[in-house]
Amino acid sequence: MQPLAGQDLLHTQPHPMHWLATATAISAVIAVSSLVQPPSATATAASASSVKDAPVAAAAPDPGRVTFPVNCGPNRLDVVRKVSGDLDGAGGIQTVAVVRCHSGAGTPPSGVYVLAQPSDPKAAPRIVATLLAPAQRLSVQDIDLEGRVVSATVQGYSSPDVPRYMPDVHKTVKWQWQGGKFVQSELPADTATEGA
Repeated sequence: MQPLAGQDLLHTQPHPMHWLATATAISAVIAVSSLVQPPSATATAASASSVKDAPVAAAAPDPGRVTFPVNCGPNRLDVVRKVSGDLDGAGGIQTVAVVRCHSGAGTPPSGVYVLAQPSDPKAAPRIVATLLAPAQRLSVQDIDLEGRVVSATVQGYSSPDVPRYMPDVHKTVKWQWQGGKFVQSELPADTATEGA
């Protein structure tokens, strides 16, 4: 039987006791669900905590923040190549930077420097080793890092009589950290001769 318009049924009206019972039931469900979690939820929480506590990998030293010991006069100094890695096996990251004075023509000699980041991340990286000084009058054509071995293809001149646009000495130089310093080794120089 349907109620007449305007007539209320007693059991369809909400009472404060109904609201109290509903709130109690919902609270019980929430309490039980917070105590009973699937195993994956605990593992995920532990993993997130481990990731949060893990040390952040240090960024490679930026050669753009370094003042190199190269006098270019009125020209700027260019960082032409760089490679980064753990060169000494101590767990830190170093950068090997190849620099040379900017020139519109010709190939100025290169300098090759190893940079390390001080413990203060806001401090500029510092030069910890010079692998190749510009005074050696060699130009780096390519540089590579394989494991902890730095290798570079360089070119230069066998004598002051060789035209500056035609380097005649080409060799590969390698550096590796051994006994607390970088040790250099190289393949024999390939010096071009006339008629070759």
